[in-house]
Amino acid sequence: MPEKHHSNQHTCKTEADGAKVSNIVPAMSTPLASIFGSGFLVVVPILASAVGPYAIVAMAVVAIVAFMVGTIIRHNILCAEAVLAKGSKPFTVVVERLSDFALVAAYVISVCLYIHILSAFVLASFELDTAFNKSLLTTIVIGVITVVGLLGGLKPLENLERWALYVTILLLAILLIVFGIYDVKQLLAQGYFTLPEMPQRSVWEIATIVAGTLIIVQGFETPRYLGESFNTLTRIRASRWSQYFSLSVYVLFVALAQPIVAVLKGDYGDNSLITLAATASLLLPLPLIVAASLSQFSAAVADTIAAAANMQEASRQRIGVRWGYLFVGTAAMALAWSGSTFEIIALASRAFALYYLLQCLVAFSVCHNHRERSRFVFIGFILGFVLIFAVPAG
Repeated sequence: MPEKHHSNQHTCKTEADGAKVSNIVPAMSTPLASIFGSGFLVVVPILASAVGPYAIVAMAVVAIVAFMVGTIIRHNILCAEAVLAKGSKPFTVVVERLSDFALVAAYVISVCLYIHILSAFVLASFELDTAFNKSLLTTIVIGVITVVGLLGGLKPLENLERWALYVTILLLAILLIVFGIYDVKQLLAQGYFTLPEMPQRSVWEIATIVAGTLIIVQGFETPRYLGESFNTLTRIRASRWSQYFSLSVYVLFVALAQPIVAVLKGDYGDNSLITLAATASLLLPLPLIVAASLSQFSAAVADTIAAAANMQEASRQRIGVRWGYLFVGTAAMALAWSGSTFEIIALASRAFALYYLLQCLVAFSVCHNHRERSRFVFIGFILGFVLIFAVPAG
């Protein structure tokens, strides 16, 4: 059921009256594709680098924060959309417009991130994984996406998203099973699990690195923009259920990976999952690289389309979709040379934190219940911390 909002509950429920939940699985495909887009490929080395054997705890904290932020998005689906449609609150409209531009910036960084990870996994298979080669291949792939968008549009490639999701979930299921078998064998052989060592970090360093992982679970906000395809209650449940499923998988995935992480010997890279997969089974690396390439390319296309559409809407149709493709592609290619994958992950986390923070302001402006507003302020402080202090692992 949608979250309750007490004094403004009647207003929110009025907007959802008569809406029936339908097409829940198709509605979940977009948020799940985004949440699983790149996170599972990099979450283990990032958390191992930050907190070593306490990665499960860190993942649980990130999951809880993500779910709290998700309640803001679902509140706005239920309560803010009608206010925005009427335009009765100028402050709410202005903040929503600002959040649209913030989301465009976040998508641009995400496009660069997805292709950077794709490059890391592809180049690793040829032992060409250098910073220059990753930036070069990232630039080439983003350039191809941009040219395709300018010449014929990217809409025909949208169907890749669903297939990439199916492949990703299948691969994740295989990884979970194989990692579980490896863990059981290790426990039976030596009577305990071999866990990674705790890195020499202060509490502040740990907090700022973990804060930089918010992008890993980003994607639950996408039902907010599927109003043309799904009704209010369907979008709310799609957002919530996609978080239930994906966050549970992430915690389990990190837990099962922990006894294998020690083989990295403290050397954590953006494609370390390949080494972990090869340790568990020699048959896994190639499927992992193929699945990673498909999922990252698909996610980059989806975010390019979303960013261009958001630019068009935020500019009130002044910026055409193809100009949007050009802007996104050019900016993402420039970012490709700005730093490592872990640095881009932290930057993307900060960009999405800004967007979520603005959505907190939208929620605050349409809610008149003090307890709810206190919750929005609390979540806003967490997002403010991510925005200001998040740093990359490494």
